[in-house]
Amino acid sequence: MKADHDMRAAVLALLRDDAVLGARINRVHDGMPAKATPPMLVVGECGGTDWGCKDRPGREVRITLTVEDDIETVTRIGGILALADEVVQRLSGTVAGWSIASLRLVRSRLLRTNAGRWNGLMDYRIRVLAAE
Repeated sequence: MKADHDMRAAVLALLRDDAVLGARINRVHDGMPAKATPPMLVVGECGGTDWGCKDRPGREVRITLTVEDDIETVTRIGGILALADEVVQRLSGTVAGWSIASLRLVRSRLLRTNAGRWNGLMDYRIRVLAAE
């Protein structure tokens, strides 16, 4: 759906445009890259469901961000996750014809991979209505 694509594109643009975040990671990727050097941030899966009302279409959009790091402690990845969340939380107002009703971090987790790397995942819920 268009709202799903529009919200994902807006989140991707915010993350790529943030100089402080950019100084802490090698790159913000649109989807999982075939090759990349950690630390990196990936704007990944995105899905949506109906969230319309009687007089306006709407969507509940779910977006997953992944931060991958290659050091043995979670110190650096924890700071990157907090900074990325701060950037995403700036998304507000009207984006591409959609009024943002709410934006919430609904789940986050740290995972140790078999390769000895850390992944941090954050799942966001963005509820939007067609702008009037």
